[in-house]
Amino acid sequence: MKKRKSNRTFLKSFNHAANGLILCFKTERNMKFHFLIAGLALVLGLFFEFNKLEFIMLLSAIIFVLFAEMVNTALEYIMDASCNEYHPLIRVAKDIAAGSVLLSACYAVIVGYLLFYDRLVPLGNRMLGGLHQNPIHLTFIALGLTVLLIIALKSRYSTNRGSYFQGGTVSGHTAISFLMATIIGFNSKNLLVISLGYLLALLVAESRVEGKIHKPADTLVGAILGILVAIFIFLIFG
Repeated sequence: MKKRKSNRTFLKSFNHAANGLILCFKTERNMKFHFLIAGLALVLGLFFEFNKLEFIMLLSAIIFVLFAEMVNTALEYIMDASCNEYHPLIRVAKDIAAGSVLLSACYAVIVGYLLFYDRLVPLGNRMLGGLHQNPIHLTFIALGLTVLLIIALKSRYSTNRGSYFQGGTVSGHTAISFLMATIIGFNSKNLLVISLGYLLALLVAESRVEGKIHKPADTLVGAILGILVAIFIFLIFG
């Protein structure tokens, strides 16, 4: 019983955290801009042969900016709620918090410069030569883009059914499941393995409907999203 209660507490905490991420994206214009730049950076990364360290640097820069923006937003809400009247120290605190976002953005720009400049200058042949990427690299890029799209769709078209990660117009679990199944299809010639991949994806979609977390249409949108992202990444860049 204690273990079951602990699992429920963890899931509840996860859902609250996910709600915070999506609310920040939904209400903050800067967060939408950061997501757009992150998506473009991931797509641009497909054209170049990043090693593991370079890929880690790119992800760390993206996550650092998003983290700073979320902390800045949270601090603004706390300060607005705690002080109904203008106070000069509140203004100073907000400026300092915004400065942390600026600092993280500067770091991201430096990382982007170091990663992309030498590759962008000889744009022609180097870009065309870097189109065909390692399947592992493509998988992480496809997964990252899918998560970004799920968050964007949930924040834009979500309903009042549960929390953002417990309902909404698109099923994130289904999208990721069909993304993975389609990636398996691109990288395996074994029909049995491909069929099992899609069967597992269907079971995930069915479980979301059976648990009354999503409607069938939500899982259909998720399946289409996952399949299209995988086709786009692996058919064009694979």
